[in-house]
Amino acid sequence: MADHTVPDYELADALRFDRPDQFKALFQETRSQIIDLLNERSATIKELADTLGKPKGTIGHHVGALAEAGLIHVVRTEKVRAIEAKYYGRTARTFLLDPLVKDDVDLAPGFFLTTAATEYAEAADAKSDPLSTLRYARIPDSRAAEWMQRLVDLSEEFIDEERSGETTYGLVIGFYPTDRPHLPDTGTQ
Repeated sequence: MADHTVPDYELADALRFDRPDQFKALFQETRSQIIDLLNERSATIKELADTLGKPKGTIGHHVGALAEAGLIHVVRTEKVRAIEAKYYGRTARTFLLDPLVKDDVDLAPGFFLTTAATEYAEAADAKSDPLSTLRYARIPDSRAAEWMQRLVDLSEEFIDEERSGETTYGLVIGFYPTDRPHLPDTGTQ
């Protein structure tokens, strides 16, 4: 049985985006879907088009944009009859955004959350019994880094889960400071 916890090709653990075009190339819905699929295994344009239900020309355009941005590349070729089939794969498992590049990117606020909220609503409408919670806790700043690392570890465990089953699940993790008011500590009035 194939190992479905990692793609069937070599890839770096992380790639730090150092150009705005890399970030812009990734965060278009079809391109994001292609990147997600290539986290499972390498694929041809035809396989990606069939899976996403889109024309090969459309997928070819998006694959070209992702390749030009350095996010995917040809990982192998195979001769299929008289045609050479190109298999594409990600250049890294995780993409990191350089804070300096972030300022040059015009991405709608809440992009990730809007996508996740739409998918969540569709799952709820389908009576799939999705889970969500929103909690607030006043914690010391010194503990924030620890919580962040625990959430990163959880997301990596989720991504490393063996690929099987018929359903792709989404995981949304957010951890952020707020300006929500809080009561003063007792005895400090």
